[in-house]
This record gives sequence, C-alpha cells and structure tokens, in this order.
Amino acid sequence: MRQLLPVGADDVDPLVAYATDERPTPADRPWVLVNMITSIDGATAVAGLSGGLGGPADKEVFRAIRAVADVVLVAAGTLRAEHYGPVRVRDDVRRQRLERGQTPSPRLAIVSGRLDLDPTQPVFTDSDPAPLVLTTPAAAADAPAALRARCELRAPADDGPAPGTADGPDASAQRVDLVAAVRSLHAVDGARVVLVEGGPTLNGALVAAGLVDEVCLSLAPRLVGGTSARLAHGPDPSAVEALPLHRVLTEDGLLFLRYAR
Repeated sequence: MRQLLPVGADDVDPLVAYATDERPTPADRPWVLVNMITSIDGATAVAGLSGGLGGPADKEVFRAIRAVADVVLVAAGTLRAEHYGPVRVRDDVRRQRLERGQTPSPRLAIVSGRLDLDPTQPVFTDSDPAPLVLTTPAAAADAPAALRARCELRAPADDGPAPGTADGPDASAQRVDLVAAVRSLHAVDGARVVLVEGGPTLNGALVAAGLVDEVCLSLAPRLVGGTSARLAHGPDPSAVEALPLHRVLTEDGLLFLRYAR
C-alpha cells in the first residue's frame, strides 16, 4: 500500500500506520473514530450492503482500524443488514493488543432502542466477551430473558433528552442517550478508543452531539447513484466542525483518508 500524504512512501503497512496514530483520550469519554466506505458519489452501500464497494485493500484497512479499538460500536439496523458475527482479530494482532495493555479483541457494543435483536444469532452465541447492548431504560426494563442471558444490557441516561431524532433503518440509535452511552464506555469499561461502524443515522447522531474525533473514510472508485444514505445523516449539529486531513493511503484505486481533531 502506498502513502500519498503527509509524505510519499511505498510499502506502508496499515496495521502499523493506524496503530501508531495519536489518539489523545478526552477528559470524560473515549476517543470516537468513525470508519466508513463510500463511493465517489457518496453512496455508503450497493443493494443495501457496504461490501459491494470494497475489496481486499479495504478489508486490510478495516482490520487495521479494528485492531486499535477497545470497543466496536454499531447500530442494530447495521448489525442485521451486514450480518455481523463475533469481532475477532488475528493472532499477531492479539499479541500486539496485549502488549499495548488492551483486551485480546475489541468488545462489540450494539445501540438498540427497541431491542429487536435475535439472541440466537452467532454474534450473541459465539462472542467472547458477550456483546454490550446500549438501550433505553424503558426497553431494558422489558428486555426478554433470552436476550439478557446472551448480552450485557446497559441503559445509560444523563439528565434531559437524548440528542437528535431521525427516521431510518437505524432510528433506534436516536432514542438512546448517546452522550451518556459513550461516556459509560470509558467510565465503566475503561475504553480509550471506540470505533463506530455505522450506520449513517448513528453516525449523524454522534456528529450532532459533537462526539466524533476521527473519521477514516475509504473512498471507492465507483459511481453508484440510487438512494443510498450518505455517511452521516440526522439532526443538524450546533456548529460545523473542521477535521484536518492527516493521511492518504492508496491501493487498487481506493483512497484511504484519515481525518482527525
């Protein structure tokens, strides 16, 4: 893989590049990193799935970014659409994580306001540790026993309403108090880096709440058209924030862009 910015370089190892990036932990919450792939016309999916945009190089970068995360955060709609399984890493990555003082693999955290989740799916039956499900107090109170047995339920809440409202396949994310949820990942779980893998509604709510510190964008050389959602959509943020471009990698016609505070 070649690096175009900040300086040109050949044979860059994404695993090393992303692992050595600086990610200073904010005072009361973890560093929040959003990783998404889009086409050159802004589509985040082909026929409802992101896999139609990527390829081997994108998968390599995807694995490298996951390797630095303490928690992988995903909305329930994306979990279902993308057929998520347990979050696993290679043996060499596992060793590196242990040397850095991290858990052997990232923990999966699922944002779901309705708890419309199937506890018989492998993501629940085969994950170690069990997934964390972030939900609302009302949903947690009525959670099915079968789901409680296969995950850790958490219903964090700050004073006042959760930020943002929107419709869409991941609209459940908008009813969960994301500010309190993200803070709990640091306070309860000790997470320093939280990797967000979407979908767009969850991303948009995090942007509106001012919680996004880094965006890793894979830009695929595809014209998709259609009605695919953009990378983030939802309520307008109180201010539009600029994230500087720190690095550009390329392989197989894709660009891998890293923006960060």
